[in-house]
Amino acid sequence: MQSFLQRHASEIKGSLTGFDRIRFRGSLRQLSYHGGLMKFLSAVSVLLKDFREWAQGLTNTLRAATEKLACDAGRPIVYLYSSQTRKEDRIREIAARDGITQGLIAVLTCVEPCFTWQVRKHRESQKLVLEPLSGKCLHQYFYFQHPQLGLLHVRLQTWLPFTVHVCINGRDWLAADLTQHQIPFEQRDNCFVDVGDVAAAQHLLDAQRQTDWIQLLSGLLNTVHPTYQTLFGVVPPAYYWSADETEWATDVMFRSPEALGKIYPQLVRHAITTYGPADILRFFGRRPLVNMLSTAQVESHLGKRVEGIRVKHQLEGNSVKMYDKQGSVLRVETTINNPTPLKVLRGTEKHPADIQPRKMRKGVGDMARRADASQSINERYLESLAAVAHDEPLQQTIAPLCRPAKLGDRRVRALSPWNPEDSQLLAAVGRSEFMLHGFRNQDLRQLLFANDTTKTLKQQTGKVTRLLRLLRAHGVIRKVRQSHRYQLTNIGRVQITALLAAQQAATKQLVSLAA
Repeated sequence: MQSFLQRHASEIKGSLTGFDRIRFRGSLRQLSYHGGLMKFLSAVSVLLKDFREWAQGLTNTLRAATEKLACDAGRPIVYLYSSQTRKEDRIREIAARDGITQGLIAVLTCVEPCFTWQVRKHRESQKLVLEPLSGKCLHQYFYFQHPQLGLLHVRLQTWLPFTVHVCINGRDWLAADLTQHQIPFEQRDNCFVDVGDVAAAQHLLDAQRQTDWIQLLSGLLNTVHPTYQTLFGVVPPAYYWSADETEWATDVMFRSPEALGKIYPQLVRHAITTYGPADILRFFGRRPLVNMLSTAQVESHLGKRVEGIRVKHQLEGNSVKMYDKQGSVLRVETTINNPTPLKVLRGTEKHPADIQPRKMRKGVGDMARRADASQSINERYLESLAAVAHDEPLQQTIAPLCRPAKLGDRRVRALSPWNPEDSQLLAAVGRSEFMLHGFRNQDLRQLLFANDTTKTLKQQTGKVTRLLRLLRAHGVIRKVRQSHRYQLTNIGRVQITALLAAQQAATKQLVSLAA
């Protein structure tokens, strides 16, 4: 990422990275599975024959509380006949019409799919049984102009188990913080095209990661669901908060649309024509290895959106996207819907001290780690784009590689980029998983000699040592201080990117570019 920012420093105002849209889910876990709900019904002395009436009573109480809340605030409850209606557009119209700048704007209601429960008679046993039901029910959307978080909404299911969704926009949150700190800014849609103090704005975005999410979300829930504490007649089960979807965006603010427009077509062309499944796996921190009985579906898509031309790479329900927003902002955004493939060091709920690498959870306890993982993906992606906008002819770029060089007093041979062995070596050191932390001798040995049984381990290690010396002499890599790792130099990244692009380009493309 730093290489990209340094390369285009003269055309960039600055960059901001942090949460964009986040969709949280609040679940009453005890009421969401059969055994838990049966125990709860027993605790509140509700028989299955009375379940429907009891559940309907809870729904009526909840809806009456919503009507009172809206009435006390003097705000309308608007029923939407279609769940496809763009609710945020409708809310902005209402806010502009009524001049609402803070507090509850309106409550929108519509019928949408839901998970709930039903009681029916079992045909064989002729006994009542409790079963899950995928049906439809009324959902209530509470839209607020929050003094700290900006525009947000809370979606409440009006039927048992009363699932809650909270949607927050990190950029609107930042706008509220900038206003409070009297820092000038220009916001368009959900991105910033200019900020008076970029460093201070980034500090405010970083502070969002330290939020006590449970306290924040529980406070929003109590605002829209005031009867929750007394709804069941007993101490209610606690809501479990998880992040259904998070978007982590890195916005590079260019000084003008012309500056971004000059390089963006090249970035799009490179992302679509050069990045293959192995590259996308590496962006997500995955090793591009094929295991028996294991598959991963990787997709890349190029399309035009309202925000701009977008490149999207998907893997296992997650994605990394690049698009030009508002003409002068280059956005790289990681969306995580399925955190399970990602790893985090943590204990378990029963044994918190047993710290081991485990699957990342959707629970808000792993939000900080999710932010770290998303940032790493964005950095790998931007780092891979650092060498794309390079106007020097290919021959001039790779000419130094094709001449003998010296490392100290020792002379080394010229590289032959079109030779299969040298081409494989250059492709190996240019892999995206090595961009952040570099690579070691054994990393290259595993790549270059994976299927070679003719050489011993000692011979393979010695061969890689000589190849590393060769690359260092040509200035392609440098040694990381006080370590056994190596990293690509800036010129090395440019040379390898140019070679890989030329190898994958069709003859017709090369001829047209040279014309």
